[in-house]
Amino acid sequence: MPMSAAADRTAVLALAAALVLGSAACDAAAPSEGPPSYTTLTIATSESSGMTAVLAAAFHTHHLDVVVEVRSNPRDVHDRELPGLLASDAAPDLVLLNSLGLAPPGSIRSLDDHARQYGWTRTYPASLLDQWRASDDGHQLGGGHLWAAPAGFSLVGAYYNKELASRLGITAAAGSRQLDAACTRAKAAGVLPIQLGNEQGHASLLFQSLTDSADGAARATDWVNGRTGTTLQQGGRHAAEALAEWAGRGCFPADANTVDLPGAAAAFGAGAGLYLVDGSWDAQPIDRAMHGKVGFLPFVGDNGRATGIGTSVAYAVPARARHPDAAAAFLDFLNSPEAAQIEFNAGFLPVAHADQVTTDPGSVMNDIARAWARVNEDDGLVNFFNNSTATMNTTLTEQTQRLLARQTSPTAFLTAVQEDWERAH
Repeated sequence: MPMSAAADRTAVLALAAALVLGSAACDAAAPSEGPPSYTTLTIATSESSGMTAVLAAAFHTHHLDVVVEVRSNPRDVHDRELPGLLASDAAPDLVLLNSLGLAPPGSIRSLDDHARQYGWTRTYPASLLDQWRASDDGHQLGGGHLWAAPAGFSLVGAYYNKELASRLGITAAAGSRQLDAACTRAKAAGVLPIQLGNEQGHASLLFQSLTDSADGAARATDWVNGRTGTTLQQGGRHAAEALAEWAGRGCFPADANTVDLPGAAAAFGAGAGLYLVDGSWDAQPIDRAMHGKVGFLPFVGDNGRATGIGTSVAYAVPARARHPDAAAAFLDFLNSPEAAQIEFNAGFLPVAHADQVTTDPGSVMNDIARAWARVNEDDGLVNFFNNSTATMNTTLTEQTQRLLARQTSPTAFLTAVQEDWERAH
């Protein structure tokens, strides 16, 4: 995810339909003059692929009386400023939620009425919509009121370099035992086994993928949702021990804690690393760098069932929004066939109509689509551990960095993670 000190502010009209997904965000531009009478719908986001801007332009072509303005910030800035933004008299009409815990109680509207109005419970698979349900106090996730609506799902799995796998005689597979064996063979051949950037805590993707495949999606989901009495002591212990051992064996880059995820993805695209555990949001740059030479796999447990970390880019309507009905209409547009193709082009799995999207036969997005289908068939989708509490992202960043640097033990790592969880649940 690109990080910059200044916010990007993009005014999106029909003309913006020419935006190219994945391009750098544009500098601030004044909105063109709209119709004689029009509504300005404002969206605050940290989504960095350009998808939201293109969705906004497409929505405008169907609602010429609505001008959509997208304001984008890096995720850390967006999350930090979100409570103040929601409390402001100038609150936007839609805000991206990276976690339900980031929105103070009473600061966003329940979408229950809009869900009934538009029939979203028929459009969205229940398990995917439930990721954005919570009790009024926010302590119990996965049920209760609907607070946000999805705008394209992401899936985490293992990208692999097909040429390196062939040269090493490795049949690519994503599981603890397979990755351990690949580490041994790749190291012996002088090949970096697993590319990794952990400056912002993305080793948590590997930690969670190993945990989910060991414990199963149902148990991992209970922990994310705050179900009383759940812990990560079984699969989590195995995963933490694997990370510590692989770090000690040199299976990751020596400078992993000082490289961010985009940097690791770029290094992988340049041929450094047999595997990279990353999300579908990085599919486009990886595919451009390694077109036809990169694959993608879900993690599979010893029981043969696939699991995958995944959630959606999701938008909520602030309690202080000036145009809640126009905001709901935009959210409903997100599950149209037109939006599905835009979402897929940006590296996201569509909210609906996945059977109607098309892509280049050589694109890694085909592997990602197959992985998505298998994960859903095995009921294996798990929300990000980072979303289990408002502070878990910080905790996982700090603790995975210490684990890789051998400044903490797997036991102490798990204790710190569980203590954060218990403070919130």
